[in-house]
Amino acid sequence: MRFDVLTLFSEMFSPLKTSILGKAQEKKIIDINVINIRDFSKDKHKKVDDTPYGGGAGMVIRPDVVYDAYNSIEGRDNAKVIYLSPQGKTLNQEKVESLAKENHLILLCGHYEGIDQRVLDEIVDEEISIGDYVLTGGELPSMVLIDSVSRYIEGVITKDSINEESFSNGLLEYPQYTRPETFLDKKVPEVLISGHHENINKWRKEQSEYITKIKRPDLLENKNK
Repeated sequence: MRFDVLTLFSEMFSPLKTSILGKAQEKKIIDINVINIRDFSKDKHKKVDDTPYGGGAGMVIRPDVVYDAYNSIEGRDNAKVIYLSPQGKTLNQEKVESLAKENHLILLCGHYEGIDQRVLDEIVDEEISIGDYVLTGGELPSMVLIDSVSRYIEGVITKDSINEESFSNGLLEYPQYTRPETFLDKKVPEVLISGHHENINKWRKEQSEYITKIKRPDLLENKNK
């Protein structure tokens, strides 16, 4: 899977070089290429924005600079272009799994008051939001998307981890425990140290249903539709 990210703040993406995603890049399972939109400004001060037509607060990113940055990407015609925007459809597990089937994603990060609509109409295939709130830019949402999608790329993490995690079956994940067996006078549930796999699986299923009912009853409602 290849990710190309169009942003004004390329330095924000250094965390993606660490941990699981860093190892996946070292193994060439995923490729994350960050492109600084400002590099394509023809202004001697590298200015990329201007005042909005019609007036109003803030600045708008120019369409020509974004378009030139987009055109610098090899293989762009076969890529899916996503604009990270609070106006987009909310990212969920179903969408994550769908995007993981793509070979090439181009992620466009907005900033300031947004990007000129004309270039969005020209190059963007889909708008995605990570929640009903507004951030200072699309950089953090794009990192969230890259992280969530990458986990479904074969070889990034084990299949067992994916199959048993929250939302994989419409439920939240059951509680996890490890050593020591007793901590702050609280013991690990007996069933987990019994060695009886059928009972363990039953307990985990019951716990997932209970936790989902308490924390996210809306998931159960959707599951029963």
